[in-house]
Amino acid sequence: MLKPLLELLGDDAPVLHRYVWMAVFYGLLSGLTLTTLVPVLGHLLANDLRGAALWLLLTLAGMAVCWACRRRVERAGVAVGVALLQGARQRIGDHVARLPLGWFTTQNTGHLGHVITQGMMAVAQLPAHVFTPVISGAVTPLVIVAALFAVHWPLGLIALLGLAVLAGALLLSARLGQRTDRAFQRHFADASQRMVEFAQAQSVLRAFNGEGGGTQLLEQALERQRQSGLRLIYQSSLSVVLNTWVVQVIFAALLIAAALWLNGLMGDTRDNASVIAVVVALLLSSRYIEPLLDVAGYAEILRSASGQLDAVQAIFAARPLPEPDQPQPPRDGSIELRAVSMAYAPDQPDVLHDVSLRIEPGSMTALIGASGSGKTTLVRLIARFFDAREGCVLVGGVDVRHMSDSQLAGQISQIFQDCYLFQGSIADNIRIGKPTANADEILEAAQQAGLGELVGRLPQGLDTPVGEGGARLSGGERQRIAIARALIKEAAILLVDEATAALDAENQHVIARTLARLRGQRTLVVIAHQLSTVSMADRIVVLDHGRVAEQGTPAALLATKGRYAKFLEQRRAAKGWRVASGSELQ
Repeated sequence: MLKPLLELLGDDAPVLHRYVWMAVFYGLLSGLTLTTLVPVLGHLLANDLRGAALWLLLTLAGMAVCWACRRRVERAGVAVGVALLQGARQRIGDHVARLPLGWFTTQNTGHLGHVITQGMMAVAQLPAHVFTPVISGAVTPLVIVAALFAVHWPLGLIALLGLAVLAGALLLSARLGQRTDRAFQRHFADASQRMVEFAQAQSVLRAFNGEGGGTQLLEQALERQRQSGLRLIYQSSLSVVLNTWVVQVIFAALLIAAALWLNGLMGDTRDNASVIAVVVALLLSSRYIEPLLDVAGYAEILRSASGQLDAVQAIFAARPLPEPDQPQPPRDGSIELRAVSMAYAPDQPDVLHDVSLRIEPGSMTALIGASGSGKTTLVRLIARFFDAREGCVLVGGVDVRHMSDSQLAGQISQIFQDCYLFQGSIADNIRIGKPTANADEILEAAQQAGLGELVGRLPQGLDTPVGEGGARLSGGERQRIAIARALIKEAAILLVDEATAALDAENQHVIARTLARLRGQRTLVVIAHQLSTVSMADRIVVLDHGRVAEQGTPAALLATKGRYAKFLEQRRAAKGWRVASGSELQ
């Protein structure tokens, strides 16, 4: 548990080290103070009031020091919690910012959001409220065990074995609850993600509300969370009961051993010292149990927090793609794939199989193929969302693995099918592509992306707020802003993934004209199904089940009457399709 905490704290790790040593010292001091009760009670039973008073003064002094030490320990624990809240989120963010874009799946982003919010709050409360009683509760009994060995070694041995038994019970209950806790954390993150999705997609969800479709996914996620929460409550309750029973059994064993010892002394009424020792041992046994009950009571809180720390470790376990020690800048806007094979996970089948192709600088290449043929994966490999399993990807004649992230990012601009807008104005979102852009450059990019009419009719023009995630705009308007953001970057390579999917025919024509204007100026790689886009390409690459089925110029592929010709025929047929009138149907 300390390792992920130290990783979260980073440079603030000495704060945790200091706190732990202070808590251990406090536990030792508490144990030693408790042992001073042994001579106090011994002198009282021996009718030595003077000796008892001296030891009692030492006990009171120890209690005062313990009280002052506890206050310092608690403040140190709060300081650790504050350091976690202030710096841990930043460190997670810094690490995540270096992860490859392929890591950001729906599941990973959901878990990340859960860790950053509820997870970090739970972890930060550990040193502030939980670690102190647990650490002192583990250290203090060790001191008392030593005192029991000094008074009567069999009792000391029972107490020592009891600690081992309790440790085993705690480990057993923790292991039994790990699966339940992981399931609850997973379902909690999924439910949180569904709630955000439910709030953001009301326009879509309400269209199905009449049949319950609008809330079905959210209700299912909440039900899974409720069921896993109930299982976690049952598991936690049973674990607490089990741990408490183990502590009580240990106490019972100590009492039985003390009773047997006392029974053996009853025949010898002259051995007052031994009788006093039995009474003292009973006192130590009662003080030995109290901190163990604290440990047993906090065990479930520790286990739950351990699940949060496991989630944090899983994030830190994701490694950034390696960067070269001496990055090589790209030489031009060319793209080349050499015998590239790609799988999203070692245990999954390849999505791309031995793909080889070259895209010349300033040319326009259209990727076509059925859904799932590997078009998006190929484009993301060029942008290095992840590295190929086999083969290599070259941009500007340089392997992308030999370029720095900033060099590759500066060479490539991207337009995704699913665009995202940040809260701010239209101009703010376009300016992300080029932070130094002036108002004229932003307006020109907006017009190239077909935003001229939208900007003209909005009272605030380019300064119009888009809302969270672009909620105040339509899907097509959000897409055009994303296109303008990519155009203003002026990178040598432009990757386009279904850029016109959310646009009407008029705006599709505007974007097609923009792409045509960029031919010869930038290297264009376009995933598209629109005939106007595909037909203007210099080269067509047809993908089928992750393999290059055909590639060549449109004229050459059309002449072979292969897959591209069939695709073209299907698109032309679909474009000419219309709804027949009633008279035509008769």
